[in-house]
Amino acid sequence: MKLSEKDPAENKESQQKRKVDWSWSLVVAALVGAFGSSFLYGYNLSVVNAPTPYIKAFYNETWYRRHGHPIDPDTLTLLWSVTVSIFAIGGLVGTLMVKIIGKFLGRKYTLLVNNGFAVSAALLMACSLRAGTFELLIVGRFIMGVDGGIALSALPMYLNEISPKQIRGSLGQVTAIFICIGVFTGQLLGLPELLGKESTWPYLFGVIVVPALVQLASLPFLPESPRYLLLEKHDEAGAMKAFQTFLGKADVSQELEEVLAESRVQRNLRLMSVLELLRAHFVRWQVITVVITMASYQLCGLNAGLVIERLGRRPLLIGGFGLMALFFGTLTVTLTLQDQAPWVPYLSIVCILAIIASFCSGPGGIPFILTGEFFQQSERPAAFIIAGTVNWLSNFAVGLLFPFIQKSLDSYCFLVFAAVCITGAIYFYFVLPETKNRTHAEISQAFAKRNKAHPPEMKTDSAMAEEKANSQPEPDPSSTLDSHGQNQMSKCVFSLQ
Repeated sequence: MKLSEKDPAENKESQQKRKVDWSWSLVVAALVGAFGSSFLYGYNLSVVNAPTPYIKAFYNETWYRRHGHPIDPDTLTLLWSVTVSIFAIGGLVGTLMVKIIGKFLGRKYTLLVNNGFAVSAALLMACSLRAGTFELLIVGRFIMGVDGGIALSALPMYLNEISPKQIRGSLGQVTAIFICIGVFTGQLLGLPELLGKESTWPYLFGVIVVPALVQLASLPFLPESPRYLLLEKHDEAGAMKAFQTFLGKADVSQELEEVLAESRVQRNLRLMSVLELLRAHFVRWQVITVVITMASYQLCGLNAGLVIERLGRRPLLIGGFGLMALFFGTLTVTLTLQDQAPWVPYLSIVCILAIIASFCSGPGGIPFILTGEFFQQSERPAAFIIAGTVNWLSNFAVGLLFPFIQKSLDSYCFLVFAAVCITGAIYFYFVLPETKNRTHAEISQAFAKRNKAHPPEMKTDSAMAEEKANSQPEPDPSSTLDSHGQNQMSKCVFSLQ
């Protein structure tokens, strides 16, 4: 009876807390940040599809004007593949740049400066037809890739650091949601009834300036990441004000103390390099899982909703990739038989929409969340570099090779993506533990048996005492108690993360 009497009050308190967590500043920061960042990434993934025939014709005309003869079909295919895939090369460059830029400018100003890449890329691509120079389109795609590489690293970091821990996973999905919206918008504006015509296709690329200018005009009025202000700029007053704005409450002492406690624990930890992380046995399977997740994310052929906090990461990844494999197989059948009946092409459209929906239900956003959850603070920068590198190289491989695969396999080309999805789903079923509502220590413990090694912070008290005894035969009792207390504090702080 006592439990049932408590439940309504607890539910009311939980609802009130949820309302406080979702402050207007937090919502605006997430929407504006995603619209000017991940939306553009998704848009540029799909915007090249609809105007392909017109762009190829533009390439052919330019080549004929310069050389006096039409372009060779294989050369045209290669040139078009470079146009599509150069976006990923720019993304890789942006991923490698973001660490340096973010250190000096912070999260918010990195996003703001990044809009300069988007605006310049839009102008180059939109003017390529009028200038009669297809190189402008290729260079613009590369610069837009740099924008995407910076955005996909800086935005998740910004949203992760400004959001309360209770809704961090849900808010992180905003990145993936806007990727999907961007993909859809690129396909929609590419329709012949809108901008997908021979005379208007350059405007498809000029539209990019709108989200960039919206973010450029809105983001300056929002605070910087409080964690960045406190841990890297040592601006406690600024961090307190930022926490108050994003959390929508005056008393943020608990949040400040949590960040300071984390800072004290991490103070003596040196950031790991990429090579050190790759060689570390205690995170071997975490690294492998992140690599396979990011590769599957791009090689599956597409881009999540708030259901992640209800269903968990594992079932969404396995189910999403499994459904994608099913619908890719069905799409292959419908494409093969599309001349057999008038309704078959419409079934192909349904399959494409189902593939996109399956992708957005899980695989679209979870890879970015898992990378942050698998690794502790000293390992995360290197982990994000590895994840970003695999992400963009896989993107490059798809963009470069798919035209040739399509030319060779015709309607059977989608079976390649089905095989990737099935392989990913099988791997996640046998290897990936559930990470929802788990601390870093619990996630590390779940991988420890497979890694056959424990991370340094997870050593037992007896193991630490034994190591200390070997190095100092007669330890001072007070220092032993001190060490034990610090170890307990470390465990406490990690459980908060």
